[in-house]
Amino acid sequence: MKIAVASSGKTLESPVDGRFGRASGFIVFDTESNTFTIADNRQNLNAAQGAGIQAAQNVAGTGAGVVIAPNFGPKAFQVLGAAGIKAFISSAATVQDAIDEYKSGKLSESNSANVQGHW
Repeated sequence: MKIAVASSGKTLESPVDGRFGRASGFIVFDTESNTFTIADNRQNLNAAQGAGIQAAQNVAGTGAGVVIAPNFGPKAFQVLGAAGIKAFISSAATVQDAIDEYKSGKLSESNSANVQGHW
C-alpha cells in the first residue's frame, strides 16, 4: 500500500506540511518495499484557487490509497473520496511520525473536511 503524506521537504524526517492543497509536496511511502518517492506540488503554492483539487489529483496519480495531512478542505476531500483515497488527519511533527501513527492504528479515517476552502 502507498501512503501519501503532505510534506515540507523531501525526506522522512521532513516536517508534515500544515496545508494539504498548498503543501510543497507529498512523500509517497510504499509499505511493501519500505521505500518512498516524492510527488512535487509546488505548482499549487500560489494558485489563486483550485489548489486542493489539483493536489488531490496529484495524490491520486501516485497510486496512494491513503493520504495523511493536518488539514483537508472540502473540495480536496471530495476529490480524494471520489478517487477512493482514504484521508487521515494527523498533527505529527515529521512525515515518519505520521506514517508510524498510521501503521500503529493511532489515526482514524476522516469522514469530512476539517477546514473551509481558501483558509
